[in-house]
Amino acid sequence: MKGGTVQINWHDTKPVLSLDFHPISGLLATGGADFDIKLWLINSGEAQKKIPTASYQNSLSHHCSSVNALRFSLSGDLLASGADGGELIVWKLNSTEAGKTWKVLKNLSFHRKDVLDLQWSPDCAFLISGSVDNSCIIWDVNKGSVHQLLDNHFHYVQGVAWDPLNKYVASLSSDRTCRVYIKKPQTKTKGFEKINYVCQHVITKTEHQLADDSKSSKNHLFHDETLPSFFRRLAWSPDGSFLLVPAGSYKMSPASDMVNTAYAFSRKDISRPALMLPGASKPVVAVRFCPMVFSPRGLHSAGFFKLPYRLIFAVATLNSLYIYDTESAPPIAILAGLHYAAITDVAWSSNAQYLAVSSQDGYCTLVEFETNELGLPIPSAEHKKDLFPENKSPIIEKREDIMIETPVNDGSIAENSKKTEPEKNEGERASPSSISTPISNKPAKRRITPMAIDPK
Repeated sequence: MKGGTVQINWHDTKPVLSLDFHPISGLLATGGADFDIKLWLINSGEAQKKIPTASYQNSLSHHCSSVNALRFSLSGDLLASGADGGELIVWKLNSTEAGKTWKVLKNLSFHRKDVLDLQWSPDCAFLISGSVDNSCIIWDVNKGSVHQLLDNHFHYVQGVAWDPLNKYVASLSSDRTCRVYIKKPQTKTKGFEKINYVCQHVITKTEHQLADDSKSSKNHLFHDETLPSFFRRLAWSPDGSFLLVPAGSYKMSPASDMVNTAYAFSRKDISRPALMLPGASKPVVAVRFCPMVFSPRGLHSAGFFKLPYRLIFAVATLNSLYIYDTESAPPIAILAGLHYAAITDVAWSSNAQYLAVSSQDGYCTLVEFETNELGLPIPSAEHKKDLFPENKSPIIEKREDIMIETPVNDGSIAENSKKTEPEKNEGERASPSSISTPISNKPAKRRITPMAIDPK
């Protein structure tokens, strides 16, 4: 595993606010505060034992404001991009004599303020977007119109996610709630059955039993609007077995200090978190799953998930990146000191070779994994046979809390780099570092405590 901050002119030194890999070509799309979407070819550095690099390909210039979110459809022929001022564009990949080019297919107009996040439905027919106008909108992409307005939040909607099994959508807001909507068939019109989403769960607080057992107190599960990020990007696992939600702030007891965390919600019971991933010094702002599924390594005793395969996911805080798998309790890698401003988004390539991170400092970090370094991939058709049953929890519901020591920076920074942890030098500017990180667990300096939450 090798990675580092790639010092090129990504978006005229302006913040890079979102990124995503094309599922077929592997091109990386980035959206920035220069109003542009840029496409990059990622070049492997494995042969030279260097970090990967990016080569500029072309720009998609149609937005009139900062591009906050972009996502390719699973089919690869559509790209959705959301920007300030409520701009939302769907692009289509067209074949011409000169090659393949992206052209504007639809301008989706209804949001009154900035679009902060978006996600495609599994069949690519619908799109969900979240906005500063406190609403989510489900769009009918073919018609180019609003299918349903979800306006239950009381503050900015900073993250949205669509269940890969097409039963739920979820949203996360700075009003300190995560809302999960379930698909419900509505009345039939002209022979067609209209599908609407109804709010099933409003996740906001957790209850603590006080020492005398006679009283209990409730604490918020999520950060309030003072969290210094416009993004709270949540994600479903590729098999739909659990939902991972960032921006968590958890108290072990009313008197204890707040802990930054991300929560995992089991599909069996989405009403309460089943697992938390604490330990980060800064709030978690984005999570993203590797799209590939891997064979187990036989380490089930160490983890909290009971799946017949391994899933890998990245958890991005304002200043660091944690990589987990479902078979281990501690992170399998931690990358810190990469950027001098807030991380804004994270993305995996479809073949699991690359992991990319964007930042408000105007740069992106690229991490490259060697062949099978993350594990042995399972073909898509094969792992779908083993999809976890919906009526069972993929998370071990109750365990003794485990204290696991892991390094703050699980990896060696190149000898010629003088960069240290962001906490020690925030505000300074040095050359971004090249990081070579073996996927292993080393002796530790900070304690990370993944723990199963006992459902009340």
